[in-house]
Amino acid sequence: MKLVIAVIKPFKLEDVRDALNAIGVHGMTVTEAKGYGRQRGHTEIYRGAEYAVNFLPKVRIEVAVPADQADQVVEAISTAAKTGQIGDGKIFVISLEHAVRIRTGETDAGAL
Repeated sequence: MKLVIAVIKPFKLEDVRDALNAIGVHGMTVTEAKGYGRQRGHTEIYRGAEYAVNFLPKVRIEVAVPADQADQVVEAISTAAKTGQIGDGKIFVISLEHAVRIRTGETDAGAL
């Protein structure tokens, strides 16, 4: 099993959700996040005053999938989230040792 973690721009969330549903992934966890990468934030002007925005709004998506489906999930996320601009995000894939569905007690692949 693999845990795929993607940090993307917030307005791309629906596109990513639709792309994952299209390949048969129906469960995910979404968290609002703030952060920066190479772009290191930006400056904005509010009521005539310029100020720095160091942490940009992002969305963190976590999807647990069987190991053989991880590459397909990464491809779907990267295609749906890509704008071609700085700050499109990152995808991380981590090995997942054990999973349990609390309601039924199913474990590992059955819990996904």
